[in-house]
Amino acid sequence: MAELATIARPYAEALFKACTEKSVGLSDALSWTDELAAIAADPEMRQLADNPNVTNEQVIEVMAGVTLARGWALSDLARNFLRTMVQNRRLDALPEVAKQFRALVNSGNGSSDALVVSAFPMDDAALNALGSVLEKRFGRQLNLSTTVDESLIGGVRVVVGDEVLDTSVKARLEQMKATLTA
Repeated sequence: MAELATIARPYAEALFKACTEKSVGLSDALSWTDELAAIAADPEMRQLADNPNVTNEQVIEVMAGVTLARGWALSDLARNFLRTMVQNRRLDALPEVAKQFRALVNSGNGSSDALVVSAFPMDDAALNALGSVLEKRFGRQLNLSTTVDESLIGGVRVVVGDEVLDTSVKARLEQMKATLTA
């Protein structure tokens, strides 16, 4: 949704600027923004935040309590950021803010996020070897995350931004089908 992206951009940029000015570790900031985004995306949290009988401070305290229960104590910067999002009634934009913040951090580091979808779970050695090959292929450092999709049959599908590298058996079979039916 373009409107949500437009709303989220100034928040992501302000957060990035605040983190760099205060010398806050960007990896820590990425962690807590992702955590807050996941909490904000929960339907029960959205229902609580939209309830007119619940104050902004109560929403902030509930979210801080959830992060604490998950092992994350919010820093002053994180709490102030959350307060700004809640007071401006932008909790629904928090997942998009986290996404754009991650993109800003990655562009500053010269890296990109990559999703590796494989037919079977990959061990660390195989993932590291694949990561080295992919970094040469895409020409930048990649932050790999993995998921399993058994429908691929074999091989992998890699998504880096808007680029897709699909070497799965499923994709090859579909290419063969298209060739044979043409």
